[in-house]
Amino acid sequence: MNRTVLKLAVPSIFANITVPLVGMADTAIAGRLGDAAVLGGIAIASMLFDLLYWNMGFLRMGTGGMVAQAYGRGDFKDAINTYALGMATALGFALLFIALQWAYVGVAFRFIECSPQVEELARSYFYIRIWAAPATLSLNVFKGFFIGMQNAVSPMAVDVTVNLANIAASIFFAFYAGLGFSGIAWGTLVAQYTGLALAIVLMVAQYRKYFHLIDLKQSVSPGNIKRFFMLNADLFVRSLCFLFIYAGLTSIAARYGDVDLAVSSIMMKLMLLYSYFIDGFAYAGEALSGRYIGAGDRTSLVRSIKVIFVWCMGIGIVSTIGYWAGGEWLFGLMATDPLVLAESARFLPWLLIMPLVSSVAFTWDGIFIGATATKAIRNSMLWAVVGFFASYYLLRGGIGVQSLWVGYMVHLVARTVYLSVVARREVLNHGNFS
Repeated sequence: MNRTVLKLAVPSIFANITVPLVGMADTAIAGRLGDAAVLGGIAIASMLFDLLYWNMGFLRMGTGGMVAQAYGRGDFKDAINTYALGMATALGFALLFIALQWAYVGVAFRFIECSPQVEELARSYFYIRIWAAPATLSLNVFKGFFIGMQNAVSPMAVDVTVNLANIAASIFFAFYAGLGFSGIAWGTLVAQYTGLALAIVLMVAQYRKYFHLIDLKQSVSPGNIKRFFMLNADLFVRSLCFLFIYAGLTSIAARYGDVDLAVSSIMMKLMLLYSYFIDGFAYAGEALSGRYIGAGDRTSLVRSIKVIFVWCMGIGIVSTIGYWAGGEWLFGLMATDPLVLAESARFLPWLLIMPLVSSVAFTWDGIFIGATATKAIRNSMLWAVVGFFASYYLLRGGIGVQSLWVGYMVHLVARTVYLSVVARREVLNHGNFS
C-alpha cells in the first residue's frame, strides 16, 4: 500500500513544485520590463484570473472522484463518458468566459483601485490570456480523468510541460520577439495550448481503447447531467468558501496597514510551500478512496487511508521543524524591509502550528472527493467560513490583526473536526460496501 500511495503522490508533488517557478518568472520578467506599474499590472491581471478560475476547480475534483469510482468498478464506459461530459462542461464555460470578458473586466475595475497605467496594462494582459480559457479549463478535466484512472505520471508530465513552456515562451515573446509586457500573456497562452496538445497525445496513446465506449447520448442524459452537476455544485460552493476566506484575510489585513498586509501575504506564500507536498498525498487519497469504494473493497480503503494519514502527519511534523529552523530565513528571502522583517516575528508561531493543524483537513479533503461525499465537504467549508469570520470579529478588539490568524486556524480546525466526525458514515460505511 505504501508503494501504491507513493506511486500516485510523488509525481503530483514533483509537478506542484514547478508551480511557484512560473509566478517567480513572470514577476522577474515584468520587473525587468519597466517600473512598479508593470509589476502592478501583472499582479492585478493574475488576480482577475484567480477570481475567474478559482471556482472551476470542480472540473478536476468532480471528474476525478467519479472516474476513480468507475475505475474501481471496472466500468470504463462510465469513466470515459464522465470525461466527455466534463470536457463539454469545460468548453461551455470557456466560451462563456470569452464572451463575457469585457463585461467581467469592466465590473472588476469598478471595485479595484489602481493607477490608470496599471489598469491599462492589466487589461491588455487579460484580453490576450483569456483566449487560453478552453485549454486551461480542459486541462482540469484531463487531470481529473488521469488521476481517477490511477495515473499520476501523465498529469505530472502535462503540468511540468505547461510550467516550463510558460517560462520559456514568456521570455521569448517579451524580450526576443519584442512584445514587451504583452509577451508574458502570449507566453502563458502558448504554454496552455502546449499542455493541452500533450494531454491529448497522452490520452490517445493510453486510453484510445476506450474511445469506442463514448456515448454522447448517455453523457448528456438528464440523469448523468444531474449527478455530475449536483456533485460539482457542492464543490463550487466549497471553492466559494475558500475564496471568501482567502480574499477576506487579504482585504482585512490591508486595513491594518502596508506592513501587516505584506507580512500576511508572505505568510500565505510560505504556507503554500507545505501544501505543495501535502496535496500530492491528498490526490493519492482521492484516487484510492474512489477506486476502493467503486470496487466495494472496504479493507483496502481503510488500509489506504491509514497509510496516507501516516505520510501526511509525517510531512506536517517535518514541515513544522523546517519552519521552526528556517522561518526567519524564508521571510528574509521574500522581504528586505526592516519593518516587515521585525513584524514577522509576531506571526512566525502561526507558521509552526499550521502544518499540524491543517494536515488532517487537507488529507480528508482528497479522500472525501474520491468518495464523492461532496455535501460533507461543502458543509465543512460552510462551518469553516463561519469559524473564520466569527473568530476575527470576536477577537479583533483585543488582539488586532492576530485575530485573523486565530480565525484561519479555527477554519482549519472546523474542517478537521467536521470531516473526522462524518468520515465513518460518508466514506468508511459507503453504500457500495456489502
